[in-house]
Amino acid sequence: MQHGVTTHRAARLAGAAGSGALLVLAFPGYDLWWLAPVAVAGLTLAVWRSGVRWAMLTGLVFGIVFFSWSLSWSGVYVGKLPWFALAGSQSVYIALMTGLLAWLQGRLLVRARRLLAYAVVPLAWVAQEWLRSTQPYGGFPWVRLAFSQADSPLARFAAYGGAPGVTLLVATTGVCLAAAVLALRRRRPVRVLGGLVTLGAVLGLTALIPLPTNGEKATVALVQGNVPQAGLDFNAQRRAVLDNHVAGTLKLAVSRPDDLSLVVWPENSSDIDPLRNEDADAEIRNAIAEVRAPIIVGAVLDQPWPQVTNASLFYRTPTSQPQMYAKQHPVPFAEYIPSRSFYRIFSKKVDLVTHDFVAGHKRGAFLVDSSEGKYWALPTICFEVAYDGLMRDAVTHTTDHPSLLVVQTNNATFGYTDESTQQFAISRIRAIEHGRAVAHVSTVGVSGFVNPDGTTGRISTLFTADQIVGHPVLRSGLTVADRIGPMQDILPTALLLLVAAYGLRRPRRARVGTPAAPDQVKEAVP
Repeated sequence: MQHGVTTHRAARLAGAAGSGALLVLAFPGYDLWWLAPVAVAGLTLAVWRSGVRWAMLTGLVFGIVFFSWSLSWSGVYVGKLPWFALAGSQSVYIALMTGLLAWLQGRLLVRARRLLAYAVVPLAWVAQEWLRSTQPYGGFPWVRLAFSQADSPLARFAAYGGAPGVTLLVATTGVCLAAAVLALRRRRPVRVLGGLVTLGAVLGLTALIPLPTNGEKATVALVQGNVPQAGLDFNAQRRAVLDNHVAGTLKLAVSRPDDLSLVVWPENSSDIDPLRNEDADAEIRNAIAEVRAPIIVGAVLDQPWPQVTNASLFYRTPTSQPQMYAKQHPVPFAEYIPSRSFYRIFSKKVDLVTHDFVAGHKRGAFLVDSSEGKYWALPTICFEVAYDGLMRDAVTHTTDHPSLLVVQTNNATFGYTDESTQQFAISRIRAIEHGRAVAHVSTVGVSGFVNPDGTTGRISTLFTADQIVGHPVLRSGLTVADRIGPMQDILPTALLLLVAAYGLRRPRRARVGTPAAPDQVKEAVP
């Protein structure tokens, strides 16, 4: 008997590990988006009818495999400790989710509420990702289920439910698969059919969701200047990085389109503060004069000293003072070190961040004049694209003119990894969510334009100098996702809490002599 239990538990752990690996394959770099529901199904089966502690261990195994692989880029230049710390900390959220599911499903199955026991799985996924995206230190919302679905029909639902809504549908399709497998084991053909029909309905209906593609167009150019070397020392030759972007702009000026309305440089394209350094300022202004169009520059500003600011500077003309957007969500342990003295105990590499970046507190919006009229350029810097509220806040406050989402990023510190393509996939989901085109530009790639329906044009390659001219569609209306705002997370989480409250109630006792319902008998197999 003990041997059978041990074998069964080992099979659960193996299933969880395999499911974590399958989820990695759903993300950019592999692009097998349909494996995300399969991975959710595998984890659901691995914890089905488990005890809470064993379910938490199972979830932890799933998380460690998934996060250590999908976030391997985080340790390319800083070593294994930060990589493992990030993967381990993110895995805890999966463990908490599976522990909650085991407890809650156990309470529901005692009441013969099998359908409700399935329904809590997608709710728990949304709640888990919400918690992971906000806590601690502002959270880390990378590699959410939704961000694996840029090429999936499920991505279209982002216009109605945002990234949380897409995660909800991915987990729902996964639960349908798991329910079909469980029904097949129990020889319940009607339930098998029900699970598969529900899965097909979710995929089919989302594929029919109309997405906007019409609107006025502007001519915009992206300049990917490249860096002298990859890695943490990418800006060791800061002047060279600036010169690369100036050179790319001057090359663009030679074949400049007549209706060019905006040029966008990436994050860190000028790590020399142009507000303090006259040479850097002169280079930028000369580039504006040559290309005869405004430029959005990604700059590091030496203010407020001894701290620094990660900023977007909008130069409208060669002689005007730039308008500034300061990054609102600096990345902990990358752009600033919280509790520095404490974390130095574990790694001296915290001191690689010599100056902490400060957070801005105002939304970014630059008004651009084009041949078709005025439009807003709404900047987002690097990892900010993964946080739900920042783009939404800018979009909902600039409906008086059409707008273009601008993502400026620097991927030089992640080498030839999947980090850049993972980020570009997030921009694709954001385009659908807000019904806006996205101008996504990196120092080293990948860069490109995303249409409001999530489709793309030409995309640059890593560690090359490139200039991409596009004609993004400009739109001003709000999507359903924009209108419901944070309810995307709040509603599923509230429903989960209501079910949890129901689970806390004591089940009614069956009358003496009444046989237990099949679902009240704990199964020996999942």
